[in-house]
Amino acid sequence: MKTAIKLLLVILALAMMFSTWSVAEDMMGADLYKAKCAPCHGVDGKGQTPMGKKMGLKDLGSAEVQGKSDADLNAIITNGKAPMPGYKGKLMDAQIASLVKYIRTLKK
Repeated sequence: MKTAIKLLLVILALAMMFSTWSVAEDMMGADLYKAKCAPCHGVDGKGQTPMGKKMGLKDLGSAEVQGKSDADLNAIITNGKAPMPGYKGKLMDAQIASLVKYIRTLKK
């Protein structure tokens, strides 16, 4: 019986750890977006900032952008896509993945 309780406690601890990690990952994506992306793409992702309008940026919540795979979005953030610079070597892979996850929240 004690073994079953210990196992249950371990499972609960792991579940709490992973749920906390997910929340921290979501916050990292939002914070990174605000710092690295929002100046051009806007807080709402619509690209209606002065710089976004000048560069003709697409709405990140649009079907066109949201229809891209996570791998495609990851590659665009990593390598850049004119006029956007790439973040390879500036952001870690986990940070880029958190940005992709955050961009998914901008879906219409």
